Amino acid sequence: MAAAVEYSGRNFCGWQRQSHSPSVQGVVEAALSFVANEAVTIACAGRTDTGVHATNQIIHFDTTAKRQPHNWIRGANTRLPENVRLHWLAQVDGRFHARFSALSRTYRYIICNEPVPPAIFRGLMTWCKEPLDEGLMHNAAQGLLGENDFSSFRAAACQSRSPFRCVENISVYRQGTLVVIEITANAFLHHMVRNIAGVLLAVGRGDRPENWPRELLLLRDRNRGEITAAPDGLFLVSVAYPSCHQIPALDPGPHFIAQPG
Repeated sequence: MAAAVEYSGRNFCGWQRQSHSPSVQGVVEAALSFVANEAVTIACAGRTDTGVHATNQIIHFDTTAKRQPHNWIRGANTRLPENVRLHWLAQVDGRFHARFSALSRTYRYIICNEPVPPAIFRGLMTWCKEPLDEGLMHNAAQGLLGENDFSSFRAAACQSRSPFRCVENISVYRQGTLVVIEITANAFLHHMVRNIAGVLLAVGRGDRPENWPRELLLLRDRNRGEITAAPDGLFLVSVAYPSCHQIPALDPGPHFIAQPG
């Protein structure tokens, strides 16, 4: 079975199950196990960190239980906390894997760019009081496109065997007081999006020149980078799969911003 999960990461230690703190994986597995009346273990498209959100996290799980999709969704949602919801579920081919079948992932990083920090959406967006030049940020971001060594943008604790990732698209655009960084890649290193956001924020504030992201990329040295941007405002919004798996193209969200176009 495959499903799409939406969640706010504010009260979780991240996606991955932990013995010492509540995790998104833990509560989703518990809810699905209740519906299945047997233990269920899930795999996801991308493990998000503490405080990071998702509008379309894709998961898969194996089960011998026979339930209709709407029964899985309704039953699981009655057992989930209010900040986690299943929005889609269907039976998929046994060859499907939420992580290894994925072609790309898309994240959106949302910045509240006004003198006063947000109140209602606190935790759902980061805050920058200095005026940001989103056009300059967008142009600077284009230097990160393609397959590159992203050592300058990976966390020290990153366990990936390779620092190479392929960034397919990256854009920065404004909607009123919100500045959105949207990035699509085949996969991401630990803290890669937040480190890219930190560099682009420095460019947008005028602290760094437009060519700084590209220069930093070529240095391959995390110690030369900017401060890692806060997890607030980071959303996993879309995962792309080969059409043979019939995973629907879901609205990326979050729904308080309009779609670019």
